Amino acid sequence: MASGSLTPRQQALHEITQRHFRTPEAYRADAGTPPSQLYGTNTFGARQMRDKLPKEVYAKLLAAVRLGKKLDLEIAPTVAQVIKEWAVSRGVSHFCHWFQPQTGSTAEKHDAFLNFDENKLPVEQFTGEQLIQSEPDASSFPSGGLRATWEARGYTAWNPASPVFILESGGTKTLCIPSVFIGYNGEALDEMTPLLRSSDVLSAKARELLALIGDQGVLRVTTTLGPEQEYFLIDRAHFALRPDLVMAGRTLVGAPPPRGQQLEDHYFGGIPERVQACIAEVEYELFKLGVPIVTRHNEVAPCQFEMAPIFEETDIAVDHNQLVMAMLRRVALRHGLQALLHEKPFAGVNGSGKHCNWSMSVVSDNELDGANLLKPGKTPHQNVRFLLFLAAVLKGVHTHAGLLRSGIGTSGNEHRLGANEAPPAIISVFMGDLLTRVIDDIAAGKTGAQGAAEALIGLGVNKLPDISRDNTDRNRTSPFAFTGAKFEFRAVGSSQSIAFPVMLLNACVAGAIGTLTRELTAELKKTKSVDDAALKVVRKAFRETSAVRFEGNNYSEAWVKEAARRGLLNLRRTPEALAQLVTPESHALLTGLGILTREELESRYHVRLERYVKDMLIEMHTLEQMAGTLVLPAALGYASGLAAAAANAKAGGIKVAPQAAEANRVGAEVAALVAARDGLRGAIEKAEGMHDALERQARFLTTRGADAMAAVRSASDALELGIGDGAWPLPRYREMLFPV
Repeated sequence: MASGSLTPRQQALHEITQRHFRTPEAYRADAGTPPSQLYGTNTFGARQMRDKLPKEVYAKLLAAVRLGKKLDLEIAPTVAQVIKEWAVSRGVSHFCHWFQPQTGSTAEKHDAFLNFDENKLPVEQFTGEQLIQSEPDASSFPSGGLRATWEARGYTAWNPASPVFILESGGTKTLCIPSVFIGYNGEALDEMTPLLRSSDVLSAKARELLALIGDQGVLRVTTTLGPEQEYFLIDRAHFALRPDLVMAGRTLVGAPPPRGQQLEDHYFGGIPERVQACIAEVEYELFKLGVPIVTRHNEVAPCQFEMAPIFEETDIAVDHNQLVMAMLRRVALRHGLQALLHEKPFAGVNGSGKHCNWSMSVVSDNELDGANLLKPGKTPHQNVRFLLFLAAVLKGVHTHAGLLRSGIGTSGNEHRLGANEAPPAIISVFMGDLLTRVIDDIAAGKTGAQGAAEALIGLGVNKLPDISRDNTDRNRTSPFAFTGAKFEFRAVGSSQSIAFPVMLLNACVAGAIGTLTRELTAELKKTKSVDDAALKVVRKAFRETSAVRFEGNNYSEAWVKEAARRGLLNLRRTPEALAQLVTPESHALLTGLGILTREELESRYHVRLERYVKDMLIEMHTLEQMAGTLVLPAALGYASGLAAAAANAKAGGIKVAPQAAEANRVGAEVAALVAARDGLRGAIEKAEGMHDALERQARFLTTRGADAMAAVRSASDALELGIGDGAWPLPRYREMLFPV
């Protein structure tokens, strides 16, 4: 068949079969360079500044980075000069404050180093004021009512704990300064500011508890994070022919192929050569940016993959995960591929998540430095400390499970959670067999009248460090699991900024640490031994949080019933999950800890609910247009051909003409699609008529709107399975997920 007679879909298939992987251009210059030598070459953090700055300036900068202190403005000009010289020497011409507004992605406005001296001669200039703060206006970002339309001023301020970096794109180099984004009166307009506040609060609460149990000299307690990133890679030609992928990030129609993931042959299989070349180039770019990616592999669904980093301090890990998502999208295009980060781009196969491995670590000038507070120790006191912080996490999750659920409430995650591939919407904690036995024994009072040291030895807690890596099967169905020295928050969506859900986790745990500190202070008035008093507080916490611990199959219907009996929330839809942000309990926690003001919290609820409504309406409009401009014309054309063939057969005297029956079948399916499309159109009109009632609009969209979309999809998928291959206009699942 000549290429001129091919349909766009057929032409795409033809082109894809001719493609080969390409060697990344950058590798030609850096071939054979080990990652350790590439790592961080495009970053300039505190360690790199050590050799460039005067000792006293470096000491003040290090205090800002290590201890979370504000940067001394007196050293800003010196720091700015060093950064500028480094950047210009690397061919950088522009700089920007790189920040994270409430859109889930990042933002930047570039300014040139160019200025003029007193003789009006051009020079490269970068001042301390430009480093510390910028006023990008940025009036069009969502604020949830925090500022009126005419209040355009917004300010970005450098976060010195996150290294500045050079972003290479389109043959240019830009100096990026990781920053927060605040309003004129200091209100948080971004995702990073509340996260930094939550880190400070958790550190303060943890230090207070550590001091109470005798662990002195702690300068700071940091949280560490290792986010695993799942994603799909499909051919760019297929992506361009799917309006639903372009507009909504997921396929809104698509009949299931005969083969999906049931053979379990993709998971951990050999990475396709073309994909391998793409991932390798992504890693190459990330290494230069100081992102410690160390793992890559095939995931469960066809065309699905994962990459994961070494753990870092949380705010840096959040910045780096944004770079991971951006780099995946950017580099994939160079290879003729499209990276899909949506939680559920294809129905019927596994969606994508972002497992957030979270822990707490001590910064100290003594032997406690680097201690992981969620790792058992060798001595009874170390294990009392471990159990205290373990109890704090359980208490935080149990008390504020609804708040944690709100942090993962997005339109994309709504399709993934509980779909027999991801954790359900019920928040519970998995601890593993050994720890569960220890917790249950402590809660049951089996330690008797023994002191803490003897009790813990009797319970086998002193053996935990040796077997903690193997004390759990990791229960892949659990949304929040202890996996040895860390908790794995598995319910976070793949496309999300992790700043918001992790901020909420920090807040929940910080609040619980504060409660345990108060209880321990009271208990120490009655019990002389600190460890004995702490064990009593732990016992009470373990008893109070028993409902949130679950070791079984989170997918089972029995668990849904059991969770209801335990009083656990089952928030399946996004609007009801987001409503947990603004409950009295959530207000009390987040405002009481100083992480968010009431206005900032309300704004985040409105921004996220409005985003859900917009996502749904975009999907509905896209589906309605696809039905009317792609599926229906194809079906009508195919039916017309069948009818003509039947008429010709009859005119030719052929007695058996199955074309007529086929035309009638297609006609009936077309009628079903038209009816469903009209129903969807009506749902859109009704939803858009509710624009002044956001909550009612969201509830309508998640019920009636979702049902109307499902009806159109069902009718379209039936037609796809019954229409001749040459007449179907959209790339099919088998073509996108199983490229030849």
